[in-house]
Amino acid sequence: MTRRNCSLYTPGCVEYTRALRIQHTLAELRGKGEIDDTLILLEHPPTYTLGKRSDMSHFRVPGEWVDTGRVAVHKVDRGGQITFHGPGQLVGYPVLRLDKGVREIVHYVRKLENVLVSTLSAFGVQSESRGNTVKNLPPTGVWVRGEKIGAIGIRIDSNRVTTHGFSLNISTDLDYFDAIIPCGITDRPVTSLERCLGTSIPMAQVIEKVMTAFAEVFRCECVEQTEKHAF
Repeated sequence: MTRRNCSLYTPGCVEYTRALRIQHTLAELRGKGEIDDTLILLEHPPTYTLGKRSDMSHFRVPGEWVDTGRVAVHKVDRGGQITFHGPGQLVGYPVLRLDKGVREIVHYVRKLENVLVSTLSAFGVQSESRGNTVKNLPPTGVWVRGEKIGAIGIRIDSNRVTTHGFSLNISTDLDYFDAIIPCGITDRPVTSLERCLGTSIPMAQVIEKVMTAFAEVFRCECVEQTEKHAF
């Protein structure tokens, strides 16, 4: 069976609101059927994002701390609560058109988790998720020995087109997570691939593994786009 194409963009480090605007533009085009499915893999400057179920009470530190300009803070239209994005964390934004039905939405989240689980396995790290029948874990995300390494937060519009997506801690400065209650979970720490392995991994190598895992899980052919002008 021929696999459908999925356009792949890897623009490097992109400011959060700029990446969000580009997602919205691509989602509109995808909803009209004018472009293929798309996957964006990038990093962000230090940024906290608050999902629909989050507010400033999810900061562990005084509000003045986040107004210093050292870290951007954005309230966004994805599901979930608060999380951190920054250098050393790979963020994936799939812009896909899903089939109809609530079950398809749940299935989509599980597929994203499987992409991260497969990626980590490629580096010899065993991870788990609620979707892999580990019932004592929170509803979404990917975990290594009870520590969160991958987060999921999505939005699906009226045309069933996805935005937002997943993040995977590679060499992230985990101290940034100390200032928040990540995803509203108070009793589980975060970790990174670098911490799990005890050594650094080039981001380009991680991108390659994520691309391979995504293509396998979503049964598509990732076609890297050379033009970077959109970013």
